[in-house]
Amino acid sequence: MHAKLNLGFTSSIMTVAAAALAAFIALGILSTVVSLFQSRGAPMERLAAAERACVSRAYQLEREACMKQWLAQSAATDVAHQ
Repeated sequence: MHAKLNLGFTSSIMTVAAAALAAFIALGILSTVVSLFQSRGAPMERLAAAERACVSRAYQLEREACMKQWLAQSAATDVAHQ
């Protein structure tokens, strides 16, 4: 005896519907991730620029203080331009 359920044409419709739903969910997740990266990209860009600006500091504490100062000045400049 075979325990396989044979739905015929209905199984192909279900397969297409499942594939469409999976594609829709995947696109939703992808668009959410992309929007999160875009919205948080500017602060990371400023942090990277601050690291490059303070690379000459020998000690970690000096480098962190320099980066905080650079970021504060950068934020103040951005507010002044708006």
